[in-house]
Amino acid sequence: MAETTKKNSSNAVKFILCSLLGFFMFFVSIPFNGKTTIPVDHVTTLLRNLLGTTVQGYIVLIVVAIGAILPFVKKTWNKSAKDLVFSIFKVIGLICAVMYVFHVGPEELLANPDLLPYLFVTLCCSLCFLIPIGAVFLSFLTDYGLMEFVAVFLQPVMRKIWKTPGRSAIDAVASFVGSYSLALIITDDMYLKGRYTKKEAYIIATGFSTVSTTFMVVVAKTLDLMDRWNFYFWTTLLITFVVTAIVARIYPTAKVPDEYMEGITPNPEATVTKDHLKVAWHEALEAVDRSGNIGTNVLKNTKDGLRMITNILPTILSIGLLGMLLALYTPIFSIIGYIFYPFTLLVQIPDALLAAQSLATTIAEMFLPAAFVTGASLATRYVVAVCCISELLFFSAVIPCILSTKIPVKIGELIVLWIERVILSILLAGIVALIVF
Repeated sequence: MAETTKKNSSNAVKFILCSLLGFFMFFVSIPFNGKTTIPVDHVTTLLRNLLGTTVQGYIVLIVVAIGAILPFVKKTWNKSAKDLVFSIFKVIGLICAVMYVFHVGPEELLANPDLLPYLFVTLCCSLCFLIPIGAVFLSFLTDYGLMEFVAVFLQPVMRKIWKTPGRSAIDAVASFVGSYSLALIITDDMYLKGRYTKKEAYIIATGFSTVSTTFMVVVAKTLDLMDRWNFYFWTTLLITFVVTAIVARIYPTAKVPDEYMEGITPNPEATVTKDHLKVAWHEALEAVDRSGNIGTNVLKNTKDGLRMITNILPTILSIGLLGMLLALYTPIFSIIGYIFYPFTLLVQIPDALLAAQSLATTIAEMFLPAAFVTGASLATRYVVAVCCISELLFFSAVIPCILSTKIPVKIGELIVLWIERVILSILLAGIVALIVF
């Protein structure tokens, strides 16, 4: 009896300390060196500043090279059509990295701030350090009872509205305050551990993996909306998750089987109807009891983070560059924009065609539309600013991140989901703009 009590006390301390550390690192924004963000981001910034621009560039180049070479070393490059295509894009990504680091190749690609400088410095250099550092602390967030504790209280809300477990609320918050890349590491980890079904992981990965609040600030500043920041932030948050609730009930999400990954022991949430605090505490301590060694968990998550960056950095460079070139130098997105034109007209957006055509570019990169509507009306800027975030899926970063996980998502389905999300976002944001502006 005394031994059991001692064990429970030890587990309780472990739950509280590890959960507090995980919560602090991912969810508490603190000011430091003139920047207010989460500690994981501060640690990343400190490391990047310590290394300097040149060293960062070489590290990214090495990571991209490993990512491009691995499929050929493992002989998986032609395992399927998707593997073949992405292996080719990874090689192209390596070529892009070499061009940028050694400044060889077309000057337009190297000098235009919207092309390789943006993809390599803003995206790849950031993700190359943010994902592994985030992965180091991820174990404290997912393995020591916090998700189980939160899940008991949020289970009814998450299940009814989004068809996902209560523990998925952590994923949603991690994206908004941290990064979609960190949230996707959490989602992939939970799926591989049998804590999410295929459908649940699918909904979470394609519906909660938003860009962070930091990116929202950039969009708001670009479109001169900072004087309405709180209105913009909270309506965007609401619209994003309303869209996810709708998309979770229609094709292609509706057809995804609600079953666990093959060969994995299911670990679903238990349905709780009473004594929520007591059950939450018990579930948390049970999770701690089966959590294992902290060092082993941290090492495993770090390896997963390193695996993810070798997968996504080469494709961000190649697919992102292709999308940017198509957006900047061809009429393809202007043509695609006509898909959304009837909907921008329906909600009476003042610059309906401009908004529709600019929003078509979100599939390449979420920030691109902002560049096209800086001089547009307030209502148009607001709708575009919301849709930049709530559409969620784009080829320069999020889509390669999703495809690098084990979650069963296909490229064709992601494009359908993108169209659905843009249309629904236009309608919802347009209604808000009609009422307010």
